[in-house]
This record gives sequence, structure tokens and C-alpha cells, in this order.
Amino acid sequence: MEFIYPKANLIAGVDEVGRGPLVGAVVTAAVILDPNNPIEGLADSKKLSEKKREKLFDEIKEKALCWCIGRAEPEEIDQLNILHATMLAMQRAVEGLLIKPEFVLVDGNRCPKLDMPSQAVVKGDSLVQEISAASILAKVVRDREMVELDKAFPEYGFAKHKGYPTAYHLEKLAEFGATEFHRKSFAPVRRALDIK
Repeated sequence: MEFIYPKANLIAGVDEVGRGPLVGAVVTAAVILDPNNPIEGLADSKKLSEKKREKLFDEIKEKALCWCIGRAEPEEIDQLNILHATMLAMQRAVEGLLIKPEFVLVDGNRCPKLDMPSQAVVKGDSLVQEISAASILAKVVRDREMVELDKAFPEYGFAKHKGYPTAYHLEKLAEFGATEFHRKSFAPVRRALDIK
């Protein structure tokens, strides 16, 4: 399947990581690549090894015309819901770009409200280089945050499951309760907190 790019010069790709986890921020990235400085091996971040993602992470930051990380914290996710928090984090990533894009391509089936034309691309992280680059930046940033959180709360195993609701995570949530970084509006966390 080939993606037909819109006719625009400065195209930003946007993706998110972390809609499903029970803990931590939802992290987004916006990237404008430099057509004169191509990056080999860009792909959906989920399909790359951690080592390959780390290597590409540095290369994207070095070679892209500009990039920005956006985020929405657990409190915002609880207030807004995960979809609206994700849209907010995407807006923040695009607004933070030092170069204003002419067009924005967003992974998924909906776009946040932006000041420039945008288009949602289903499976965009596999089809659009800019979105692949954004997915890699967002994933590496979020995974690193989970490794840091793991140091503060080693009993939960965040470095392994990255906050996703694995059997191990749910078991530890039931045993130790929720941290301040858990998303209190998510059902398993609510149950652990016994918020009726």
C-alpha cells in the first residue's frame, strides 16, 4: 500500500505512544524531516528492536529539520479522558515545532485541532516516514520515563511492561495500590483504589 503525500513542502508527522498504559503520560512527537538528509530504516516503532529504536532516535534528532515532544500527564488524562488528552498532547507537539509545518499527517483516524491543514492516516506509522520518525521519538522518550519510574517504584516492574496492564502489573497494583503516577480514571486503577 502506497501513501500519496499532499502537495506541500514542510510536512510534519505526528504520532502518540502510551494510550493503553495505566501509568504515566501519553507522549506524542511531531517531526519535520529534511528531504536532503534521509534517514534509513524508519518504520513503525513497535516493529523495531529497542537497540534499533535508540540508534534511530539519535539520528532523527540530529537530521530532522525540527522535532518536538508533546505530552499529557496522568491528571490531564483523568480530567479529559485518554482521547482528548492524546489530542491535546499532539497539539502541544505541533505547536512546539520551531518551523511551522504547511501540512500535518497524523497517525490514526482523527486529527487534533491545528492551525494548518492536517490529515489522519490509518497505519501511518508504517506508511509515512514522518509519522514513523514521530513514533520512534515518542516511544523512546516514554520507555525511558518508565525505566526511570521503575527505579522509584521497583516493585511494579514498569521497566518491563512500560505501564501496560499486564497480568504482573495488575497483580502488583492489587498488592501495593496505585502510585501518584497511575491514571485514576482507568478501571483497573480505580478498582485498586477502591474508588466507588
